Amino acid sequence: MNPSPLSFFAAASLATISAAQATPSFTHEIMPLLSRSGCNMGACHGSGGGKGNLKLSLRGEHPATDHAVLTQNLRSKRLNIDQPEASFLLQKPAALTEHEGGERFAPNSEEFRLLRDWIAGGALLDAPDSPVLSSLTVSPAEAVLEASQREVQLRATATFSDGTARDVTRWAVYEPSNFLLKVNREGLVQAQQAGETTVVVRFEQFKTPVRLAFLGNRPDIAWRAPEPRNLVDQGVFAKLQRMRTLPSPECSDATFVRRAYLDLCGQIPRREEAEAFVANRDPAKRAQLIDALLESPGYADHWTLKWADLLRVEERLLDSTGVTAFHGWIRQGVAEDRPLDAFARAVVSSLGSTYGNAPANFYRSLREPTQRAEATAQVFLGTRLGCAKCHNHPFEHWTQDDYYRFSAVFDRIGYTILENKRRDENDKLEFVGEQVLYLSNQAELKDPRTKAEPPPGLLGEKADLAPDTNHLESLASWMTRPEHPLFAKVQVNRLWSHLMGSGLVDPIDDFRLTNPPSNPALLDALTTYFIEHGMKAKPLIRLICQSRSYQLSSTPLPGNADDALNYSHPLPRRLPAEALLDAIYRALERTPDFAAYPDAKTASALPGVRFGARSPKPTESDRFLKQFGKSPRTTTCGCERSDESSLSQVFTLTSGPGIAAAIAAADNHLAALADPFLDPADAVRDLYWRTLSRPPSAVEEQHLAPLLADPSQRRAALEDLAWSLLNAKEFLLRH
Repeated sequence: MNPSPLSFFAAASLATISAAQATPSFTHEIMPLLSRSGCNMGACHGSGGGKGNLKLSLRGEHPATDHAVLTQNLRSKRLNIDQPEASFLLQKPAALTEHEGGERFAPNSEEFRLLRDWIAGGALLDAPDSPVLSSLTVSPAEAVLEASQREVQLRATATFSDGTARDVTRWAVYEPSNFLLKVNREGLVQAQQAGETTVVVRFEQFKTPVRLAFLGNRPDIAWRAPEPRNLVDQGVFAKLQRMRTLPSPECSDATFVRRAYLDLCGQIPRREEAEAFVANRDPAKRAQLIDALLESPGYADHWTLKWADLLRVEERLLDSTGVTAFHGWIRQGVAEDRPLDAFARAVVSSLGSTYGNAPANFYRSLREPTQRAEATAQVFLGTRLGCAKCHNHPFEHWTQDDYYRFSAVFDRIGYTILENKRRDENDKLEFVGEQVLYLSNQAELKDPRTKAEPPPGLLGEKADLAPDTNHLESLASWMTRPEHPLFAKVQVNRLWSHLMGSGLVDPIDDFRLTNPPSNPALLDALTTYFIEHGMKAKPLIRLICQSRSYQLSSTPLPGNADDALNYSHPLPRRLPAEALLDAIYRALERTPDFAAYPDAKTASALPGVRFGARSPKPTESDRFLKQFGKSPRTTTCGCERSDESSLSQVFTLTSGPGIAAAIAAADNHLAALADPFLDPADAVRDLYWRTLSRPPSAVEEQHLAPLLADPSQRRAALEDLAWSLLNAKEFLLRH
């Protein structure tokens, strides 16, 4: 038998093979072969129940287990060491016999020869002292390719614990993150269209991302951009220059004042605020406006809303008193600009009365250790652990051991329910009454694989936490320390996404090796700034809003219209449900009505969510918020908030009873504009300022003013104009 050219270990290291021979390594050759052929993917034998009486571990995460499954009988139809080529393990993937999965490799291929040699060599498992994979590197690690370069060859190199390295390009698995490119089995990347993407290269359980950008057919572009104001512009413009993409010009004052009010306060500016800002000739007025908005009550309401969504401030589990306490605590912290590390430590470590110690409500809504672990990891560490509950994470290095060790940190939380006056006796998850959270001696969590209590441990840390310590306090301290930058990066990315429309890491709570940031240098620079400024939100928000990058026009240039990743221009997006409802009512000088919170004056200030069967009958404003995507706060994922459009939303905006009543109300602002002594042109200008934060153009004023000329029909005309403006894209979108 000739030694396989890709064998890793000499036969001398395997007791049952003679010194003159070599046998392929099961771990380093056969397992990658099965992965490359797709045999252990979820759609095939790696599925929960396996396929065709063969179940392999998903993506080959457990080589020893797979070896035991494959070699249960060494002289069977599946695997026969006496007649290797008769083994179904060879016959089926080579399509020499019926195989539901079709041909995975040809009979004359290297895969066939390698698998045959392993079977013929006794189908052995590697010796316990065999070298293990220590790293996987891919070249190029990143590349920006001109329009004339439509291909790039990736090279994967595996390095082992004995210091040896092998070219595993042919045996790695290549997984592009979208359809901008194709990758063949040998690692050759071919662009399908212009854009940026990531290719995850996987060999055994190691994964390495490669960031690739394919430039479109663009003429030679002479780089030009305004002088950077701060590190935001330095990072954004450097990437744009590398991508040969020009930034759009600066937005107008009217656009900026509306954008700043919406982003910082969740409200459109009033007429006098917008008009005064546009008329102001002070060159520092934009910075001054940012500072003023950061100290406004609207800022506290708006950013409290974002945290209330993430921390599940809703009444079914917290009850109205708990909601009021938790929302008030969050709002006070936002208004005072409490450092986010201190904020997170309080949330993660707080126990006690859910009425007297407000952040304890975080665990009131998370009744199981695994729920607490997944929520904490996602909100504060940008890590989605859910996949590792049942199997090792397919896109990250987290294992099931990591999952249950981290979940054990949140075990032993007990609840004393002082009373429960639930409204719906059939809803066992509803709580109405004070609860006291405490650390108990009773363990709840069991590892389903071992049926034993897992030892508590922090993510990525090998050492277990001491049993006689407060694990929540240990986690809170470890998680937020400056030398552990993941927490800071996640908070920076979340703030950036709220202001710029998308995260540098997107989704914003999915930080992993295989989802790298679009601009790593900028994220690192912002994180350093955030840490240096005490992990407070306001300094970072101020820095971003004062940058030229934030203040660019949303009108694209011919060369940047297809850019949705590098912030060459803001992408228009629909206003969130609360901001849209508040904008409609502010323009008409009306106050929305909320069934569960009758004292609330704006949707942004609503402390909680009530969408249950026993809730008060919803008002039109309540229905509007639900229809336009307000988060129900049933999970800690920002993805619960929807910005998708629907036909029902169109009907609501064009003929909905709530908006109709607000427009027709006898005491709304249209009543003042219907004054027969008011110049029709002034009425048009007023309504434009109130809805679009700008004056009408000369053409708009010329066409609309005559429609208001007849005093007897002015009110009806004003209502028609109001309907039109409230349905204009310019009103509905943040641009």
